[in-house]
Amino acid sequence: MKKLLTIAATLGLVYITPVTVQAGPQEDLKEFRAYFAERFPDVPFQEYVNGVYAIDEASREQWESIEEFPPYELNIDKGKELFNTPFKNGKTHASCFRNGGIGIKQDYPYFDPDSGAVVTLEGDINACRQENNEEALGWSKGAIADVSAYMAYTSRGNKIDVKTPAGKGAMAAYDRGKFHFYSKRGQLNLSCADCHQHNAGNRIRADLLSPALGQVSHFPVYRSKWGGLGTLHRRYGGCNKQVRATPFPSQSDEYRDLEYFHTYMSNGLLLNGPGARK
Repeated sequence: MKKLLTIAATLGLVYITPVTVQAGPQEDLKEFRAYFAERFPDVPFQEYVNGVYAIDEASREQWESIEEFPPYELNIDKGKELFNTPFKNGKTHASCFRNGGIGIKQDYPYFDPDSGAVVTLEGDINACRQENNEEALGWSKGAIADVSAYMAYTSRGNKIDVKTPAGKGAMAAYDRGKFHFYSKRGQLNLSCADCHQHNAGNRIRADLLSPALGQVSHFPVYRSKWGGLGTLHRRYGGCNKQVRATPFPSQSDEYRDLEYFHTYMSNGLLLNGPGARK
């Protein structure tokens, strides 16, 4: 613990981050992009979908060689098979989604005024299954990550386009997600922004901290550390654990709101999931 605290202090991670929720989404997005454009002036906007490999030439070549024979190919195949396997009533997952579920990941997450909550792709996958009297899938890995990976694969090249419709509900969810992103937590007293905005590109131990811009574009992700595929909420939980905070459950209100803000900040970038990371 003492070593981790020393690392955080050395990087300048332990300091007070102003939390401002008054600005609107469009202003936030403009400022967010401008921050990274100034921090990494040589990185083209669309390159941020490649995460840390957009700013780390030393490891990019190795990553590109991995992507030539991606470790998540079998997951895409499994997800496609499960997506198209008929339920007991004869329907499939495709019956629940716009355009048969093909090429729609850019629509997620969205705010649903009827439920008053943010809805994620994984949330709609399980809602589809339950509406058809099928068992819900686990949230963080396994079959749900496979189905999500297949749907993400069919959406590659589509532009992230999260909406924040007028109304108190959507803005409240957006502001909660924004507050979560900038709020410190855990024994290391760090926020998402401390690592992935203010210190993006800095080194913590042997790893570079990736920019928050574009992080959502390549999920679900196959991580070497996991030895398998995982959802964005699985990664959120891992980040919480790394700062010595108790993680929220996957698909909790907290993580869905965070995903809403986090994804909105990448509007305009092209989807390239699933991806492979360390």
